[in-house]
Amino acid sequence: MCNPQHRRDVGAYALGVLGAADTFRFDEHLEGCPLCAGGVVELSGVAAALGRYARLTPPGVAPLVRAGPGLVRRAVEVVAAARRRTRRRRLAVVAAAVVLAAGVSFAAPGGGRGSDRWTGADRGSGMTAVVTAGAREWGADVGLEVSGVPERAVCSLVAVGRDGDEETVATWSSAGPGEAPLRLNGGAALRPGAIARFEVRTTAGRRLRLTR
Repeated sequence: MCNPQHRRDVGAYALGVLGAADTFRFDEHLEGCPLCAGGVVELSGVAAALGRYARLTPPGVAPLVRAGPGLVRRAVEVVAAARRRTRRRRLAVVAAAVVLAAGVSFAAPGGGRGSDRWTGADRGSGMTAVVTAGAREWGADVGLEVSGVPERAVCSLVAVGRDGDEETVATWSSAGPGEAPLRLNGGAALRPGAIARFEVRTTAGRRLRLTR
């Protein structure tokens, strides 16, 4: 069950500032709460950006400085673009959730003209995934087939752009070993040509990289 304290802990968990005991308890909570797991995925980009900022700050330079007009304008533009991408991601996640709730399977759209294909496999765990993406006016129509997720976890399919930008295409819950291959569709604001790779990520910390 998700309570207000769990929602407050999402940010601290994503930034890695929860204590060891609280982190352990929150890991257990994430296994049964797609809402909080989705929040962690959404904030993973913020944590990565803060890490890059810290690494790129020259020695002796204060990490916080007064923002000039140009920086403020660029920040507003970035936030506006991120919100537009978030709206598209939410629509894709809702569509995938409806598909799974209805028990309907969709084949990944492979083999069609103009579609690109990414594949990945982890020999150690046996986890495999195939993603195909077809160009659309609004971005990309994405199909995923994944099997062999070795643990019960909330999973996410993330598109990584050539410029490093990340976009969550879909999230779902894995039942762990023995689960039948899963097929689902989603959408991305990034066009196929702008996507460098896909990654399947789990709340257990596992990542499977998919390349062309």
